[in-house]
Amino acid sequence: MLCLGLDVGSTTVKGAVLDLERREVRSILKEPFPAPRTGLPAGYCEISPDEVVAVVKGLISRLLREAPTAEALFCSGQMAGVILVDLNGRPLTNYLSWRDQRTLHSPTSQGTTLDALKATWRGSELVELGQELQAGSASTLLYWLAQNKLLPTDAIPSTVADYVLGQLCGTLPQMDPTQAIGLLDLRVGTWHHAAFDALGLKHVRWPHLSDQHTPLGKCTFDGHKLRCYPSFGDQQCALRGVGLTRNDLSINISTGSQVSRRTSRFEPGPYQTRPYFGGDYLNTITHLPAGRSLNVLFDLLTELARAEGVTLNHPWETISQSVARSDGGGLRADLAFFAGPLGSQGSLEGITTENLTLGNVYHAAFQNMADNYAQCAGRLCPVLNASHIAISGGLTRSMPVLKQLIQDRFPIPIRESVEAEETLVGLLEIAGEIYRLRSTS
Repeated sequence: MLCLGLDVGSTTVKGAVLDLERREVRSILKEPFPAPRTGLPAGYCEISPDEVVAVVKGLISRLLREAPTAEALFCSGQMAGVILVDLNGRPLTNYLSWRDQRTLHSPTSQGTTLDALKATWRGSELVELGQELQAGSASTLLYWLAQNKLLPTDAIPSTVADYVLGQLCGTLPQMDPTQAIGLLDLRVGTWHHAAFDALGLKHVRWPHLSDQHTPLGKCTFDGHKLRCYPSFGDQQCALRGVGLTRNDLSINISTGSQVSRRTSRFEPGPYQTRPYFGGDYLNTITHLPAGRSLNVLFDLLTELARAEGVTLNHPWETISQSVARSDGGGLRADLAFFAGPLGSQGSLEGITTENLTLGNVYHAAFQNMADNYAQCAGRLCPVLNASHIAISGGLTRSMPVLKQLIQDRFPIPIRESVEAEETLVGLLEIAGEIYRLRSTS
């Protein structure tokens, strides 16, 4: 039994053949996620929805040449952000990415737009929504649109992956609970209409909350018919791909990073809470500095080479080797170059004429990352009762010093994922579960 898997990420769109009988992911294809539109005001990050659809269609066509008997399409996608569609599924806006920071650049009498939104929720709304409120959250961006009289009547919010699936199937987008972060009243698992009404979003038409086992519809490519399921949250898919259990503390390191804990019930605390699979929840702290911040340092350190047209053949290998020979030299780094739970301004301190080297800079950066993970773990479980640290994302495989620095901060062993494509493996697990249930019903 063959299916197709698709991960609509913020950097790369990945596709693969999911072989359910052999339980393997193969024929992995990748295309860059379309670049944001240029010429927009500071902080805006918008992507053409048509360009995203075109990339996905191209990948599916190529995958079907590899697996012409594939029966279904399973998809994960970047969470937060929003695209609005009309009652016929046509786009009313670009995709406003989770990376969009306009709500931090729009002053109001109460501070930024994000500050004004927080002041509007005077009760327990934020707790009931899982403490899920970032500059690029769907609720935040919808509030900004409403405040600026740019929110169309009867608009339907969608994730970018669900929008694509709706276009493929000719149906309105639906949304799986794992994608609806910061939008559900987690006490009851439905849209939090009271919280939205307080923000002036009464006229928003929320999409149908989908069931993991119910297809959205069918799409046809060159005579091939595929049954399509609504998309799942990429974070949850990745953690499912690494086999996250309730006994693990998860550290996922990618463009951003997260520290997470899976629980069987809704337990509010000083962290975010998101729906997970099987009725479980994911207590998590996201938007922690990782690859995106490391790339800021990389861009600085390679600026001169780029300016003079010099191509560096193996820059990250060189960085890894330099870090392995370094101890930080007393440098102290703070990678909070982007707004997140640990601040919005980074720094590099303790510089001397002797210690400002490539290896020391990145060693200090890795020390900061490890410190951040330990700090966030203390918020999730003040008494650390996990049996393992489940590390995923791949960065620790290429940078073993980072893995050791993390291990030094925890009294429990690390269980590192051996999967290079955890999110696609998570889709394989979901597809296998659905087909097993179908065969026994």
